[in-house]
Amino acid sequence: MRFQLLDIVFNPPHPVTGAAVPPADRLARVVEHAVLAEELGFDSFAVGERHAGDVLSSAPTVILGAIAARTSRILLSTGVTVLSLLDPVRAAEDLATVDQLSRGRLEIVIGKGNEVLQYPLLGLDLDKQYEYLEENHGLLRLLLAREDVTWSGRHRAPLEHATTLPRPFAGPFRVWHGSATSRFAVELAARHGEPIVSANALQPREAYRVLVDHYRERYAAHGHDPARAFVGAGSGGLYLADTDAEAVAQYRPIYEGQVAAAARRGYGPDAVGRAPAFATVEDAVERGPALVGTPERVAAKILDYHVSFGHDLQSVSVNHLLDPAHQEDVLRRFVEEVVPVVRAAAPTRLWGPDDAGRAAGFTAGTGPVPADAGFERRSVDGTGGLASIAR
Repeated sequence: MRFQLLDIVFNPPHPVTGAAVPPADRLARVVEHAVLAEELGFDSFAVGERHAGDVLSSAPTVILGAIAARTSRILLSTGVTVLSLLDPVRAAEDLATVDQLSRGRLEIVIGKGNEVLQYPLLGLDLDKQYEYLEENHGLLRLLLAREDVTWSGRHRAPLEHATTLPRPFAGPFRVWHGSATSRFAVELAARHGEPIVSANALQPREAYRVLVDHYRERYAAHGHDPARAFVGAGSGGLYLADTDAEAVAQYRPIYEGQVAAAARRGYGPDAVGRAPAFATVEDAVERGPALVGTPERVAAKILDYHVSFGHDLQSVSVNHLLDPAHQEDVLRRFVEEVVPVVRAAAPTRLWGPDDAGRAAGFTAGTGPVPADAGFERRSVDGTGGLASIAR
């Protein structure tokens, strides 16, 4: 399995103390964490994008440009590029600039986003978010792949003989699709033979598994090689400690603060994709996707989810409300005590030498996966779920 560190750059006041991190300090920590992630051996670092709420990721390509200048090996990504909100011409220009600055270390994840306030803020119709996503995705792919583009669509002015500059570093970079609540994103990804990242953040795993299974079914139905149907999975946060009780104690005020914040906006547990689905922190730890506990428990949980998802990429986030030194300690411990266990049990061809679609400048690969690496994907039950089974 591959591992990614994601920062959506949330910056609300601490739910207990009310203290807020100055924006300049919060953004600086994003860059420093990317540098640390490369030093520790994470495969990828991703920056989110939001345009409403207590979030500082309204300009993710600016942040990624700063990270590109401070790193040399780690793959850079987005989580997600809210393509429904963006002009594909500007998106192509901005993203290709990051690709050039990083010398070909960019892959992106696109989606419609789950913050409804972004649409009126930017003068767009929320009811057309899926239409925007599909059209903008098609035009972005075209602009990255070709020069002298002539195009017309429904939601922006037509183009005649358009070439966006700079061009991507080594041809079009890979586009992933973020999947959280609907089949639309996985259908779009499957149609074009592109990978997905399941949000896997707020709901029980079954809500995400049905979308992952549907993606693989449709991917094969469209005639694409099932071996290239790469899947990533998020998590509801990372809280490591010497005991499970200590980790839950760290997680409790943050989780309860998330539930309270969602309630203030009118979102209860039934607000799919916008609020935690679990009423108590104990239920969230037991049945939710947050990685909470000892390193042994967290490694076991990732592998348990791998039985359900068969995923190739695990994305994690460390909460910014923890003390900075504590955040770094959690990341180091995760890499030292969790990653090796999971890598050994769940091999993948993603980003290896035989992954033809991987970012051209990514050099942190660990070598090829042998043909007899000891794993297969198979149906575990009548629902079509996939499992990675060690022989």
